[in-house]
Amino acid sequence: MFNFITGKIGVKVSLLVNFFILIVMSAGTYFLVTQQSQSLEKELLNRGKIQSIVGAKMIGQIIEEAIDNGVFSVKDAFDTEYELIGNFDPPKYHTKYDFYLDKAILGLQDEFLEDKSIIFAVAVDKNGYLPTHNTRFQKPITGNPDVDRVGNRTKRVFNDPVGLKAAQNTEKGLQQVYYRDTGEVMWDVSSPIFVKGKHWGGFRIGLSMVEIDHAKTQLMTTLVTMMSGILVLSLVLTFISVNRSLSPLNKLTIAATSLASGKNLKEEIKVTRKDEIGKLQETLDRLRLSMIIALKRRK
Repeated sequence: MFNFITGKIGVKVSLLVNFFILIVMSAGTYFLVTQQSQSLEKELLNRGKIQSIVGAKMIGQIIEEAIDNGVFSVKDAFDTEYELIGNFDPPKYHTKYDFYLDKAILGLQDEFLEDKSIIFAVAVDKNGYLPTHNTRFQKPITGNPDVDRVGNRTKRVFNDPVGLKAAQNTEKGLQQVYYRDTGEVMWDVSSPIFVKGKHWGGFRIGLSMVEIDHAKTQLMTTLVTMMSGILVLSLVLTFISVNRSLSPLNKLTIAATSLASGKNLKEEIKVTRKDEIGKLQETLDRLRLSMIIALKRRK
């Protein structure tokens, strides 16, 4: 195999050309993957920002409508005298409005989870109190703190640095990296909720980094597959093109070998090209004529 490669100029030229093509394509693929990965992440975060803004607006309207309809007062809507529920770890609490939000916003919040990249979509008050979590995080209490910490997360106060900043944030689309107490790492995007012109809390969107990584992996796999196919096609086409271009050289090699052994001197070497190979054909034919003249003189 090695002798075949080293003994064939067409093969060597093809491999050399494709080696440089491989370098260029690898650099191009890396650039495309990097750029597209950043675009995917940016697109996901922008989508999360829009959803957090929409969610915050809708929650604010729902609370205001409840106040207007006499379900509870403005003061009750801002209740922070959290009433401890049972003996849970972490603790759970009731407020004067959570009974209503359990019915009014649960379905709305769950709608956001139709987007597979969203892990949670919840409203929290300014202290990080979460009155109503998504259905997927309201599983029956098992009594096992480790299981319940993952499965039942409603009516807790999330006052960790990220949770508190999201709750007290007054800017639309605040982005943070959230290290959840379940071991997950995700993007947290939040926008402020206002009730009767007063800052009530925030609407938090948890975006899965796993989904982002999965999208990046799919993109990389697609690009690498495409580039590999192009490289193989390039190798085949280059090999065919180079060998077709060099086929006259093979004939000249045979002719030169014959001349060196004194054979086929009467067979004219025709000039069929105007490039370097054509000049070589002309030179070999002159050499043939010179050899014929030299042989006649000897006779």
